[in-house]
Amino acid sequence: MYIALLRAVNVGGTGKLPMADLRSMAEEIGFRDVRTYIQSGNLVFESDAPFSAVRLSLEERLENYAGKPVGVLLRTTQEVWNLLRCNPFPNAEPNKVGVLFLNDAPKSDTLETAKGHSDEVIELGVREIYIHFPSGMGKSKLRLRAMADGTMRNLNTVTRLAKMAQGTSG
Repeated sequence: MYIALLRAVNVGGTGKLPMADLRSMAEEIGFRDVRTYIQSGNLVFESDAPFSAVRLSLEERLENYAGKPVGVLLRTTQEVWNLLRCNPFPNAEPNKVGVLFLNDAPKSDTLETAKGHSDEVIELGVREIYIHFPSGMGKSKLRLRAMADGTMRNLNTVTRLAKMAQGTSG
């Protein structure tokens, strides 16, 4: 199973993509057991194609639909469970921990180049950045260069996607 997280979909009134259209596109590509979760571009599906081919085919289809590139951050179910196990903030409220998904490893200077930092705590992962927002995500002014290329989901959403991909509920 794969989990695709789309960048800048249905955020702030831009990049509108109905989830029914996203499911249809994924099925047209040949993905199976296609499901979406909430209106922010979360897609769970099966494919026998290699990782790079899956990502490329989804990016191409989305660009044809939107008329511009749409970022796709792709993970296997196992990768998502691993990043949940590696959560450096296990005692924090899950809605106050964001996972910034990236296609590559975070840059080593991520912490030093952060802007608007207040009480947030930042930890680098393999292809993600974990951020604890003690005062809440909505109040944060934090800006990381990686935010331009990645997409963030809170731990509640990440956990739900992992469970959907594994075929469990809750």
